[in-house]
Amino acid sequence: MGRGFLRGVLTLLPLRSVLQVQHCMLVSEPDLPPKRPRNNLMAPPRIGTHNGTFHCDEALACALLRLLPEYRNAEIVRTRDPEKLALCDIVVDVGGEYNPQRHRYDHHQRTFTETMSSLCPGKPWQTKLSSAGLVYLHFGHKLLAQLLGTSEEDSVVDTIYDKMYENFVEEVDAVDNGISQWAEGEPRYALTTTLSARVSRLNPTWNQPDQDTEAGFRRAMDLVQEEFLQRLNFYQHSWLPARALVEEALAQRFKVDSSGEIVELAKGGCPWKEHLYHLESELSPTVAITFVIYTDQAGQWRVQCVPKEPHSFQSRATQGWRDGSVVKSTDCSSRGPEFNSQQPHGGSQPSVKRSDALFWCI
Repeated sequence: MGRGFLRGVLTLLPLRSVLQVQHCMLVSEPDLPPKRPRNNLMAPPRIGTHNGTFHCDEALACALLRLLPEYRNAEIVRTRDPEKLALCDIVVDVGGEYNPQRHRYDHHQRTFTETMSSLCPGKPWQTKLSSAGLVYLHFGHKLLAQLLGTSEEDSVVDTIYDKMYENFVEEVDAVDNGISQWAEGEPRYALTTTLSARVSRLNPTWNQPDQDTEAGFRRAMDLVQEEFLQRLNFYQHSWLPARALVEEALAQRFKVDSSGEIVELAKGGCPWKEHLYHLESELSPTVAITFVIYTDQAGQWRVQCVPKEPHSFQSRATQGWRDGSVVKSTDCSSRGPEFNSQQPHGGSQPSVKRSDALFWCI
């Protein structure tokens, strides 16, 4: 991944809307006028953050801001000097103040307890925000619309905004605020390769003669920006098309079988489970989807049963797949003429014909 990839993401084409999601209007995007007088009106804006040991949240906050046209050429001022911070157009992760009107986005003050849910009612996430989460909350819609080549009103922006927070930014918020994934007990294994951990390792070690952190912070911004854009690229070009395919399959399910329990995917290999559960929660179908059929790359039809829950080994089917007679077991292993009990959970059963695939589901 290099500069060519980043330039490619910055010129992404508009997407087709796939889901209508209400935009959170209670947290407005701040205007971006200069916050300090300049002798030279052409001088670049300044983004202030703390010096010394750096962390993933302020590196990501600065990187996201510099993806916006207003801050693309911004100078990063790393200091804890209040007088120098006062001259900055925007300050993140330092200063002891959260004030969007003044572009101050710190989360370390004792009075700060804000979450995505508290600042944007209707959002489900209750992890305390870091400077990364604050910048994403206030600038995320504008940033994503620009990167996706569409308008902020496009429902795709809302969809990806939620997905990027839940699967990228929230982790950074939690790690920086010291929030464990477990309510109690010791973790069974250590996570040492997270984005936050990799950013941390760009700091000088304790026994390095040179303790300068400026070069490391620049590398950290490059690292988090590349990962953010890479994840965005995946959601635009893989995750959203899969969602659209599953949504269309749900709409057409009664043409596949009158029961409405069988979904046929137009393309095999599509990651369907996450989208199926999510869309079902929105559409509330009267009959639960029990089986999914599709063709693989070799042109063979395959059948997969739908688990009761995302990580369950139990199928929704009241009885197993059949090959002339009913199979009584209801777990999610593959079944058919050549049933193998060692097949992994959620395995698929191959079939030469579509009619055979449907027959096993009925």
